[in-house]
Amino acid sequence: MPSDATPDPTSSPTFGQRLQRARERKGRTRAYVADVMGHSVEWVKALEKDRIAMPGLPKLLRLAHALGVEDITELTGDDRIVAATYTKAEHGELPTIKRTLTAYRLTTDDRAPEPADVLAARVRRTWQLWHDGDPRSAQGRTPAGHRTRVARMLPSLLADAQHSSRALNGADRRRALVSLAQIYHLAQLFLSFQPAPDLVVLTGDRAMTAAQEADSPRAMAAAAWYVNHVHRDAGEAAEARVELAEEAAGLLAEREDPDDIARRGLLYLAVALSYAKTGQAGDAWRYWDKANTAAKRLGDDYAHPWLMFGRGVIDAYAITMWNDLVRPDKALEVANALDLSLIPSATRRSYHLIETARAHGQLGESAATVAYLQRAFRESPETIQYNLHARSVLPGLVKTGPRMVRDDAAELARELGVPV
Repeated sequence: MPSDATPDPTSSPTFGQRLQRARERKGRTRAYVADVMGHSVEWVKALEKDRIAMPGLPKLLRLAHALGVEDITELTGDDRIVAATYTKAEHGELPTIKRTLTAYRLTTDDRAPEPADVLAARVRRTWQLWHDGDPRSAQGRTPAGHRTRVARMLPSLLADAQHSSRALNGADRRRALVSLAQIYHLAQLFLSFQPAPDLVVLTGDRAMTAAQEADSPRAMAAAAWYVNHVHRDAGEAAEARVELAEEAAGLLAEREDPDDIARRGLLYLAVALSYAKTGQAGDAWRYWDKANTAAKRLGDDYAHPWLMFGRGVIDAYAITMWNDLVRPDKALEVANALDLSLIPSATRRSYHLIETARAHGQLGESAATVAYLQRAFRESPETIQYNLHARSVLPGLVKTGPRMVRDDAAELARELGVPV
């Protein structure tokens, strides 16, 4: 890990040094910057001490605004920023999803509505496609990735669910609305890796509305989990996210049904992630313990069929929490003991491998960083291809790593379409 020692004054200032100078020149405290950014004071300090890398362009712009810096090169110096590297890559199906979500069907559809049980079965199959990742064919070739396949299914699935939720009555209508909420979750997952933040918010809101119309506590609990992601990524106040999760958890029945236990545990995990993001370690681990208790009640072999809550996910998200708390050493302790086979989702396994790479990156361990990014690619190419952290660190690894690391990073960057 880089030390906090005084740097050589004759060398070019690092990003962290420029950031600290700008903050002190404007009379801002680390606590102020942390509050505006929705992070911890330790995160700001780690940036200034170059223990973590310069953030991507969207967060960099927010930093400049928080510091009253008009020229962003005051922070970046001569560092070259390629927009395609620091922004989310656009998937080829994004225009279709945009049109699908912004199309309003005002006329009556004369066709028979799809039965609620048929609709639910289609949604289950779509979730399975999402979690399967991008399996290679027998010839070693990768077919259309999970994002591509799910995106192509969403327009007809969404249209049929909207029609059924309007045309059916009683319990069947409520079941159709539950399916509709899940379809919006799938759309949100696709959009969360795309340059369309307004649509991410829209899908989160529509999912919660459908869940409320269905009067389903379980659907509302799932919607609260996904809405939490929206607000956490936007850096909004942790208190609002915690309140939403607590309220949704309170709606679930106090019984031994695995589905209720899993959804309540997932909401406790949402609270834990929110507190970790803002540096409130005590509260973060207190709620992680609650989620962990739920996972223990379900047993090591349990994983929710589409939310994936279970033993593996609980342990894996602890890596993210330690990363957000700027304790990569602790993150790697968890990662070294993690059994990925307990997570029956290639997309989730790929994400948690990227988070392990993030921990190694905070420690300046470039060879391990690239190795874990390569593993994430093998698990699910379309997961890492649209992951902003992976896209932002690869150019630096290509330029500054040891020769073998540079070559491996360059090869992976080419696979992902990341300009270096």
